[in-house]
Amino acid sequence: MMLDRGTRSRVFAYGEPVDMRKGFNGLEALVRELGRDILDGELFLFVNRTRKRAKVLCFDGTGLCLYAKRLDKGRFATLWREGAQRELELSMAELSLFLDGCELIGRLSLRVERLTEKELAPRRAS
Repeated sequence: MMLDRGTRSRVFAYGEPVDMRKGFNGLEALVRELGRDILDGELFLFVNRTRKRAKVLCFDGTGLCLYAKRLDKGRFATLWREGAQRELELSMAELSLFLDGCELIGRLSLRVERLTEKELAPRRAS
């Protein structure tokens, strides 16, 4: 997968169906609608109403990149719910699982919380 940008990249899924005819400018407008800046290096996932198509928009440091996937069979997981938030934060692993067809994405958080330096420091015997 060409979207491997490390585990530190943040991914935001747009919480409503999106018209997949939108290109760079239309999707960037939706990113701004969320109050985010595409130049921050985050990735943004968009899915259409039938959940057969998905696009990921990101800035790679030199320009905007747009990755698209169309399923021949099945559907992507549902990322939106009635009255839900406008965005859903995913990890890079969750994005990969989503694009591979995992149905749990959006229903359960599959992300493990990051450990702090204090938690990682060896404990001293008293």
